[in-house]
Amino acid sequence: MTDVTPTAAPERAAQLPAQSPPVDPAETAAAAEKTAPAGRLSWWRGDGGEGAKRNLALIGVLVVLIAIGALTRSDLYSDPDWVWDNVLSILQLASVVGVVTVGMTFVIIGGGIDLSVGAIVALAGVWCTTVATQSYGAGGMIFTALTVGLAVGLVNGLLISYGRLVPFIATLAMLVAARGLAAEISAKQTQVSGNEFINRIASDKLLGIPLLVYILALVGAAGWVLLNRTTFGRRTVAVGGNPEAARLAGIDVKRHTVLLYALSGLCCGIAAIMLTAQANSAQAAMANLYELDAIAAAIIGGTLLSGGRGTIVGSLLGVVIFATITNLFAINGLTTEAQNMVKGGIIVVAVLVQQVQFRSVSRFLGRNRLTTG
Repeated sequence: MTDVTPTAAPERAAQLPAQSPPVDPAETAAAAEKTAPAGRLSWWRGDGGEGAKRNLALIGVLVVLIAIGALTRSDLYSDPDWVWDNVLSILQLASVVGVVTVGMTFVIIGGGIDLSVGAIVALAGVWCTTVATQSYGAGGMIFTALTVGLAVGLVNGLLISYGRLVPFIATLAMLVAARGLAAEISAKQTQVSGNEFINRIASDKLLGIPLLVYILALVGAAGWVLLNRTTFGRRTVAVGGNPEAARLAGIDVKRHTVLLYALSGLCCGIAAIMLTAQANSAQAAMANLYELDAIAAAIIGGTLLSGGRGTIVGSLLGVVIFATITNLFAINGLTTEAQNMVKGGIIVVAVLVQQVQFRSVSRFLGRNRLTTG
């Protein structure tokens, strides 16, 4: 018989590995969100100071474009009144695509892509300008546009999250389906908006600034707050950066993805009202290639196509740059084809720069692992 002393049990217990307390997924998610890189969520500094350089570079590009305009059309830029009107014209031109780009930025940061935004704008615009909808007045038209945009965005999110479709395929299919439904509803005809309140959104000004610019500013400000000052924004960065890690941290990745596409659809509904007000009508072919403009603006603004990084300010600067290029080509009488070639070249350069930066960061992290391992 082995003589067991009263201290034997505590000694054996001390030798056993300590059992970790049960993990609360909610607490783990909260801790992960708090430790998310604050630099990635900054409106100006961006990711660890790189965002500041990128935004300054974008402002530098704008200055260069303005200088080119002043050199090529000095007769126009010598008139201060024309310059101010031209600035407002550029901002008004950027307003609709800018609202779409805010939603697109969230989707891309979350690791997705949405090719159907232009078609959603068209469907929402056509649906809200039907005779039946217009009979309910401006409130009915706005409610319909927002509801249609939100509903289509939810369908995209559900197909991607729970249907396990690749975002590219799901949104490409929605692009075709939404355009087809818009053509069916409108019978391939242009539907005129007879509501004075809606039409005046594009023509009225407040303190000399078009209402469309105010709408863009409000949507951009709301998007910035949502991305930088809320749990939703931190979860978006986490999901886009590493979905599996986000899931293990307690974040419902599927539900969050659905919400991201719903947000994109809601922005499309707002853009549909703005575009309908500009044209005083809606048709199935409206907002053509808006998806490419929104994706390009987000990329120019520093949003990674692979997800996990991006800023609203950078994306909006990208929208303004493209609007300035369009304006510059217009005042110089250059063709749309040349303009598209320049835009394509800018997109290619932006993606190449992203790849170079990504490789540099990967090498830096690799060296750190070797030296600390």
